[in-house]
Amino acid sequence: MATEYGREYGDGSGYGYGHGHGYGREDRRRGGARLLPAGLRAPFEPRAWREFAYVLLGLPIGVVLFTYAVTMLSLGAGLLVTFLGVPVLAAGLAGCRGLGALERTRARALLGMKVADPEPLRVGRSGLWAWMGAVLKSGTSWRHLLYAVLHFPWAVFSFAVAVSFWTYGWALLTYPLWFWLFPMYGGQDGLQLYGDETHRVYLDNPFEITVTALVGLLFTLATPWIVRALTTVDRLLVRGLLGPSRLVSRVVELESDRGVVVDGAAADLRRIERDLHDGAQARLSALAIDLGLAKEKLAEDPQAAARLVDEAHGEAKTALRELRDLARGIHPAVLTDRGLDAALSAVASRCPVPVRVEVDLPSRPAPAIEGIAYFTVSELLQNVGRHSGARSASVDVWRSENRLMLQVVDDGVGGADPSGGTGLAGLAERLDAVDGVLVVDSPPGGPTRVTAELPWRT
Repeated sequence: MATEYGREYGDGSGYGYGHGHGYGREDRRRGGARLLPAGLRAPFEPRAWREFAYVLLGLPIGVVLFTYAVTMLSLGAGLLVTFLGVPVLAAGLAGCRGLGALERTRARALLGMKVADPEPLRVGRSGLWAWMGAVLKSGTSWRHLLYAVLHFPWAVFSFAVAVSFWTYGWALLTYPLWFWLFPMYGGQDGLQLYGDETHRVYLDNPFEITVTALVGLLFTLATPWIVRALTTVDRLLVRGLLGPSRLVSRVVELESDRGVVVDGAAADLRRIERDLHDGAQARLSALAIDLGLAKEKLAEDPQAAARLVDEAHGEAKTALRELRDLARGIHPAVLTDRGLDAALSAVASRCPVPVRVEVDLPSRPAPAIEGIAYFTVSELLQNVGRHSGARSASVDVWRSENRLMLQVVDDGVGGADPSGGTGLAGLAERLDAVDGVLVVDSPPGGPTRVTAELPWRT
């Protein structure tokens, strides 16, 4: 892991400790495309029109969904006294699932939502009755039915609000262009603001026309944000009722984390096997050969035998040092005996960059969490020393409620990007496997601040 992780620092393409190529060009492109403030350009952005189209389509689709769901549910419930009620109700739920798939597609296309499909229908046996039983027992089917019922009143409300604001806003904003229609064809001086039997107020002089246009401008600028707020409720409905349930999402996440843990353990085993084969095992083999030659030459050439024994002694010390380093890489004894404070201080002492270590923990977390925290800081400090160009660094460890917090800060060149390579991404995956989080803040020019958050498990 350390070698691969280090490569991500080097050329600025992975971890990003490079020269920050592309930052200025990207900022200039964004600045040129967004000269206007967000509030002024919102009515003309494609996103606003897509969200408005979503609200417009929501009313007719909501009518269809509500009519279908209520009809099939009522018909199925009414026929439950006979054997026809069960297949009718199952067909209604299956239809709601199909309509829900169309709603997810509409949300992805117009709202840009990243909503996953719910868990598929699990049918234990073949046959129609087995399928109907699976549909009726599926919580996903009933959540789709609930969506069809709840979406209709909300679609009516959001349609009325969005269309009213959009229509009145543009009508008032463009009033200076069409107010002449009233005196020419309507028989009145302008748009009537107030009227009774004796008195009427028309918007007909330049000041009133200007104020009307300004009010329309306010309506027009506010409409996209109102529509966005309305579609936020639609996002919640789609994600909560048409997407996968929290339990299923958690199961999928745990399965993915388990795969990451298994892959990481296999990679560590391969690394240990490779280090043993290429290092200590090769040196021990050379040691055995040298001792065998020394034994043969002991009687006839004692000086040559002494030289061979001396070489074998050097090989034995080197093999012991490599085995000691390998054992430290697996799980250092100082971590088990004295905890994170002493273990991280030992890691910091081997870093070529001066490192300040501060550990403030009321007690020790679980050994597994402690080991992950140790190796996280160890790998981060390796990269700080090799690739960051930093003159100093710091390591802070503390507990925040039920979380173990780690923070490594250096004053190097910055530009670290976890999405650009496999180094930080792999470390983030390992932390995610135990419900941990890795956050990287590394602007070009530095400083780099890497914060890791792990669950506190005693």
